[in-house]
Amino acid sequence: MKQQKEMITMLLAGGQGTRLYVLTKEVAKPAVPFGGKYRIIDFPLSNCVNSGIDTVGVLTQYRPLELNSYIGNGQPWDLDRMNGGVYILPPYVKDKEGQWYKGTANAIYQNINFIERYSPEHVLILSGDHIYKMDYSKMLAYHKEKGADATIAVLDVPIEEASRFGIMNTNEDNSIYEFEEKPKHPKSTKASMGIYIFNWKKLREYLINDEKDPNSSNDFGKNIIPAMLANGERMFAYQFDGYWKDVGTIDSLWEANMDLLNPKVNINLSGDQWRIYARNEPHPPHFVGDKADIAESLVTEGCNINGKLWYTVLFSGVTVEEGAELNSAVVMKNTVIKKGATVKYAIIAEDAIIEEGAVVGDDPCNYSDPSEWGIAVVGRGAIVKKGQVVRPKEMIEPDANR
Repeated sequence: MKQQKEMITMLLAGGQGTRLYVLTKEVAKPAVPFGGKYRIIDFPLSNCVNSGIDTVGVLTQYRPLELNSYIGNGQPWDLDRMNGGVYILPPYVKDKEGQWYKGTANAIYQNINFIERYSPEHVLILSGDHIYKMDYSKMLAYHKEKGADATIAVLDVPIEEASRFGIMNTNEDNSIYEFEEKPKHPKSTKASMGIYIFNWKKLREYLINDEKDPNSSNDFGKNIIPAMLANGERMFAYQFDGYWKDVGTIDSLWEANMDLLNPKVNINLSGDQWRIYARNEPHPPHFVGDKADIAESLVTEGCNINGKLWYTVLFSGVTVEEGAELNSAVVMKNTVIKKGATVKYAIIAEDAIIEEGAVVGDDPCNYSDPSEWGIAVVGRGAIVKKGQVVRPKEMIEPDANR
């Protein structure tokens, strides 16, 4: 018999990540590498452990193999527990029939039995595609103090950007009176972060009723939250003031990596306070040759640098040969940048080869029309041939044979 938990986490990690294009051709979005030695899913998992939450259900669906292997028994995040721990929860199979998760609410509905094993008072719902540090125990204390049925974490965004988000309109006591999904004329700047704490008994009722509705999208933002508001449930906004980035697009993923190099951005990943944990293989120290020139960059273990780096993030095992130049680039593990190659404003996935004299990406100041410029992307295992030019916004498909 498992003991009752005050709160458990359900982490939605099944997204295909279509806006990351070639980077998610072979892996689920939460498994995409980030910041030299992490993956996106390390952030919510580390936040849970640092917040004192020891039971996490990870709901997977799209290309789950690498994500499942990466999480394993949860040991890097101290989630290898006898009572609790981390669990991979694929779509449920019943009576010889399987069913894909139809939406975020349906994904939780399909796992009601898992949640019931722990008889939690509260359930924390998270997304697996955000970069941030957050103490969920403070949010839970606020939720309990307000006597809330649901508490939704919000972040203030500039009013001109508010129409890109789900916006919470609140009273003076932060109680929510209205939720607007991407409003054309926003009344508030409180953007939903996709982080929810629910009273479990209350949420369970709404999930069951939502599943019975054939016209429902089975989604928290479109169905569950509006239904709770319509019924007058106690719903509150919880203000978050730290760094938070949705890395669901190529541009935002690149920007979040660049933020690590910006001293004005408060996101320290390796500090003792609120550390972000990850599963990493041991590597020898990186080697910097006599001809190397490195400035404002992050270089992980096992790299071999003989070229020029400026404002660049290198993952483990990357080789940068003499005469190669990298500027504002993100280069994932075991990639080789050969002599004389140039990589600017680009993301290079794992195991790629950029051959001699190849050019990947370009500086935005060379484009009078901003719509013509964007981040260049080279997929996993792809080879950019000698002298080849990969233009801004161009994407080179992964090589499935490498």
